[in-house]
Amino acid sequence: MDKEYSIHTGYEAMDIAAIHQYLSQESYWAKGIPFETVQRSLQHSFCIGVFNGGMQVGFARLVTDYSTFAYLADVYILSVHRGKGLSKEVMQYIMDLDWMAGLRRIMLATLDAHGLYQQFGFKVTETPERIMERRKEQAYTK
Repeated sequence: MDKEYSIHTGYEAMDIAAIHQYLSQESYWAKGIPFETVQRSLQHSFCIGVFNGGMQVGFARLVTDYSTFAYLADVYILSVHRGKGLSKEVMQYIMDLDWMAGLRRIMLATLDAHGLYQQFGFKVTETPERIMERRKEQAYTK
C-alpha cells in the first residue's frame, strides 16, 4: 500500500460520521440510511478502514460468525482516492485474515464491481435457485 495510506480495523478505529456521509449521500445501495443504523451495523461487524493521514477515505465491513460464513458489505473508496489500487489492497487484506481461510461461504452483492471481486475468487452463484432474499426497496426513504 502507498505510504500515505493505511488500513485499520475495528469499530473503535472507524470515523462513523464519514462512513455515514458516504453511505447516506453517495452510495447507490444505502441512500438516506440513518446515522444510528450505520453506527449499529458497524458495532456488529468486522470493520476495515482505509485512512489517508487521519481522514477515512475507504471502508468495508464483514458481517460474520468468524467460523463458517461472511457477507461483505459497504465497500467503497472515496472518488478522489480511486485509481490507486486501494480497493485491491482492502480486498487482499480481507482475504489474508487468518480466520477467513476457514469460512465455507463468503457472499456479496454488487452492481458494478464484478471485475474487482472476480480477482479474489468471487463468481456469480452457480445455483441461484438456492439463494433467496427478502428485500425492502427504499428502506431508508419515506
